[in-house]
Amino acid sequence: MRPNGSPGPAFGPVVIDVFPESVARYRRDHAVVAVDVFRATTMAVTAVAQGRRCIVATSVADAFAIRQELPEALLAGELGGDTPDGFEMNNSPADLVLRADVERPLVMVSSSGTRVMTEASGSDEGAYVASLRNLTATARHLIGRHERIAVIGAGSRGSFREEDQMACAWIAEILIRAGHVAADEPTQQLIDRWTGASVAACQVSESVAYLGRSGQLRDYDFVVATADDLDLVCAMTGNEVRAETSVELRSAS
Repeated sequence: MRPNGSPGPAFGPVVIDVFPESVARYRRDHAVVAVDVFRATTMAVTAVAQGRRCIVATSVADAFAIRQELPEALLAGELGGDTPDGFEMNNSPADLVLRADVERPLVMVSSSGTRVMTEASGSDEGAYVASLRNLTATARHLIGRHERIAVIGAGSRGSFREEDQMACAWIAEILIRAGHVAADEPTQQLIDRWTGASVAACQVSESVAYLGRSGQLRDYDFVVATADDLDLVCAMTGNEVRAETSVELRSAS
C-alpha cells in the first residue's frame, strides 16, 4: 500500500528475480509474487481453483507433521524430481485435476517452488502465488495495491528456467503498462525477451526436457492448454495458499 496511507494507486518499481534465497531482500518493502510454472505454483493455483485447501510444507517431515493434524490430507510433491516415500502423488497439476477428492487438503513440498512460497509468506507487504494460469488476474490485482513488487521465479538446479522467466516477464509487463517501472536493466531485458512470445516458446526449457525424459509431458500439455484461463488471485496466509478472489474461468474467445 502507499506508505502514507493516502488514496489512489501507487506506481513504484517492479523487479524480477530468481531463487528462494533472493526473497529475503524484498520481504520488508515489496509485495512478493512466487512463480514456479513447472510445477509447484501451477499445482497450488489448480488446487485452489478446485476448491481444495492448499498447504505448503517446508520439508517432508513438516508435511507428515501437518498430516498428523489433518489425517485426511493428500501429500504431494517432489524432491530432486522424486516423489518422497509415503506421498500419494508428485506435484503434477495434470494428475491433480483428475482427482475427485477435493475435500482432502493438499499438502505440498518441492525442491524450489514451495521454498519460494514459504519465503514469500513472510513479506510485510503481502505474498502471492502465480502461474501461467492466473498471471493476468494476479497482475491486475496488484495494480494500485502495492507500490513495490518483486516477482520471483523459483529456479531449478541453479538456472532461471524459461517458463518462469516468461511468467514473471508477462506479470511485470502488465504492471509496467499500468504505470509501474522496471527496477533494473535485467528486469527490462526479460520483459523485452518475452513480449509477444507464445506459451509454447517455453518448450526449449530443460524443465520440459525433464518432463519428457520422465514420462510426464502431460504437465507441459496442461500448462500450455490452461494458460491464463483463471480469474483467480492466490495469496499466502501463513503456510496456506488461499483465494483472494472468486474462481472464474476465462472465456475461450
